Amino acid sequence: MAFKIIAVLALAIFATSCKKSSSSKNSSRATGWAINDKKGGFQYNSDFKEQETAPGLVFIEGGTFTKGQVQDDVMHDWNNSPNQQHVQSFYMDETEVTNAMYMEYLDWIKRVYPPSEDHFKAIYEGALPDTLVWRNRLGFNEVMTENYLRHPGYGEYPVVGVSWIQAVEFANWRSDRVNEYNLEKAGFLKRDAKVTDVSSDQTFSTDTYINAPTESYGGNEEITNFEGKNKRYVRTDVDGNESNIYATRETGLFAPKYRLPTETEWEYAALGLSELRSYNMYRGRKKYPWDGQYTRSGKRKIRGDQMANFKQGKGDYGGIAGWSDDGADITNAVKSYAPNDFGLYDMAGNVAEWVADVYRPIVDDEFNDFNYYRGNVYTKNALNEDGSVKVITTDDIVYDTLSNGKVIARNLPGEILQVPIDENETYLRTNFDKSDEINFRDGDRRSSREFSNFEDEGKTSEMYNAPKHNTRIENGELIRENDKANGRTSLINDEVRVYKGGSWKDREYWLDPAQRRFFPQDMATDYIGFRCAMSRVGSKSKNKNKTKN
Repeated sequence: MAFKIIAVLALAIFATSCKKSSSSKNSSRATGWAINDKKGGFQYNSDFKEQETAPGLVFIEGGTFTKGQVQDDVMHDWNNSPNQQHVQSFYMDETEVTNAMYMEYLDWIKRVYPPSEDHFKAIYEGALPDTLVWRNRLGFNEVMTENYLRHPGYGEYPVVGVSWIQAVEFANWRSDRVNEYNLEKAGFLKRDAKVTDVSSDQTFSTDTYINAPTESYGGNEEITNFEGKNKRYVRTDVDGNESNIYATRETGLFAPKYRLPTETEWEYAALGLSELRSYNMYRGRKKYPWDGQYTRSGKRKIRGDQMANFKQGKGDYGGIAGWSDDGADITNAVKSYAPNDFGLYDMAGNVAEWVADVYRPIVDDEFNDFNYYRGNVYTKNALNEDGSVKVITTDDIVYDTLSNGKVIARNLPGEILQVPIDENETYLRTNFDKSDEINFRDGDRRSSREFSNFEDEGKTSEMYNAPKHNTRIENGELIRENDKANGRTSLINDEVRVYKGGSWKDREYWLDPAQRRFFPQDMATDYIGFRCAMSRVGSKSKNKNKTKN
């Protein structure tokens, strides 16, 4: 009898606690008011658990590590001296962006902005990789020039011939396509509109949808406020007003933007230090993304196998044919070699990779030790006279002519025009004071000094006085004027970006994740590719109840 009474009491307590838990989740701890009430009021996704891993990405749990060279520096430049950094958790592409992935991007551009129309021709041509990077004056590489990008035999190989600017544009496009699909699945957008209804006048931009949803798809409400089977249930208040026609950030449906990883993020992810962890510290240092001091595996089943493809010596891009070579003489299909401890493939070998940072020879001694990055340029949404955001139309596209003569679109229809921030955002702030912060506390102290001997000769006194080629279009013709000045002292300026990792064309020395090099952001090669990253929102770890040592 006593047992029955205890059981009944336990069930009653459990039911009461469940009821309280359920009701508290949908009531405000600030006011006690109902959240997500059918009658109206504050609407919020109180069921959100954590960020969903977006297509192609793997989770990288952040932490503290020693960034920079911890091995001998045979080049004696020490442009990445060791320093302790903390990285927030983020996501990174499991593999490098492949030819097939980039071809999907080109296909979308070709359908939405037909290059057969003169007004859009430069958009498609500006996105095309430079396939001529494979050519060599004393080498026969035409098979790659003609086939590497488009032939299915190279579909899962990393894309090359892509500049830093093109990589950034691909990441922006990818962000919009993923969020567009998320909204379609959630019933906020008409099913298959992303394929059947899209055009140069009707495109989806994440920022536009968030800030001015009625302007998405050129204002076509048959897509954004449609009638159909997959339409999301719309709440109606007592006056008949619909309250959740459009998704907002509060729904948790929007993934953060795909982007290039920062140099610090890339290096942290490439090292995969967790395999060296012992309790609350790292035991030892790493020279490569894998454990050990050699490029060949020491594991019993694959002993002697190369862990990456790289140039092994003069005239040796893969080794002697047969079981002992690295399996590739140029690039190789992604996932051909074992991943590192984070599950990332080809963080050494295959292709080197663009990262977001502007290059400087050394890092300032008083650098920021949290999410370090050089290259911030802050912008804001442009506004019309009535206070609404200015959405770009087909007549507002702005084209830039790069130093190599290539023409690219700076913005696309459907996007919100961006302008530099002004005093409204910077007044009395202590953490930033202007739109372009690229040169803030420049790491190379000499860059702030002036050299009188240059001035005496009538030449520039700046440290970073790289050549300034003038390429422009006049009367429909491309004019190229090369900088022939004799007083140039550097190739470094604000338009050169860092690339990391060794490639199929590099010697073993460059496989060290700490190595850093630079290349002009508007140029491309046959050995630099890229992969995307995405910031993590919410908790640092996916395992909230981790076992402690």
